[in-house]
Amino acid sequence: MAVAHTEVWQRGTIATNRPLTPEIRRIEIEVEQPARVEPGAHVDVRLSIGGEPERRSYSIVDATPDGARIALSIYTSPVSRGGAHVMNALRPGDAIEITQPLNDFPLRPGAPRYELIAGGVGITAMLGMAESLRRRGADYRLRYAGRSRPLMAYLDDMTERHGERLSVHVRDEGTTMDVAGIVSGIAPGTEVYVCGPIRLMDAVRRAWQERGLPIADLRMETFGNSGWFDAQEFIVRIPATGLEARVKPNQTMLEALESAGADMLSDCRKGECGLCEVRIAGLDGEIDHRDVFYSERQRNAHEKMCCCVSRVVAPAGRDAIVEIITT
Repeated sequence: MAVAHTEVWQRGTIATNRPLTPEIRRIEIEVEQPARVEPGAHVDVRLSIGGEPERRSYSIVDATPDGARIALSIYTSPVSRGGAHVMNALRPGDAIEITQPLNDFPLRPGAPRYELIAGGVGITAMLGMAESLRRRGADYRLRYAGRSRPLMAYLDDMTERHGERLSVHVRDEGTTMDVAGIVSGIAPGTEVYVCGPIRLMDAVRRAWQERGLPIADLRMETFGNSGWFDAQEFIVRIPATGLEARVKPNQTMLEALESAGADMLSDCRKGECGLCEVRIAGLDGEIDHRDVFYSERQRNAHEKMCCCVSRVVAPAGRDAIVEIITT
């Protein structure tokens, strides 16, 4: 069983598909039922991956004013679960099933100041926010971190549009983002939005908690293939039903359980809502928490996990195994 957004599925037609960096492609899609695109919005896409129906979520980078054409940026990760390869193979004229815009990461109006922090492909969720704030004349700063400039999509365009409001942090240039320093300089009342790998979000959250800032002013969005460890195969069991599934490196625990016939609760599938939470009854290995739902204390307890993104790892040479209790 899945608890989901109110969704409107529609047909989309690929208009363009071109590379932005060696790892990221920009895909523009013409949709048959245009709808307004708000900052922070995403779409879900139905794909066939390895012959199996799958669903993936992608942030909307930008759109025409009427919403008739939207743009996505697709990142091919070393631990991609297959969606990027299918999307990248699409060509102009190809049809695709796509939702109207959904938004779990809305930009709240009316704050005195805004801080947007993006790591890597996380910039795709921030571009619309930054542009909206620029047009409104809001007080904002956009921070963008990446490994090297050639891998940082939209960098030239952002430099032109946001000028001194943009701060660029490039690892290869020795200008890595000082998260603690950034958070220490945030004025009370500032709305902070973060999207990027789990290490970036964890660092921001730690610094935020150390300062005792209001948690309501910190908003985060993650992508599920970002973790503390490389993804590896592991076994999940539900002792109460005798169900056992092997979770492949390019598959989530939730997907593996659903494929094996388990009736699972889920919604965001990005580690944000906590609806897919399962309790841990037995563990041989270590949990790789990839969510932004649990507090640090809850993560360390090793009692629960978000099965839509989090994984289990073990030393090379043996299977990692987790036994769970579903709710």
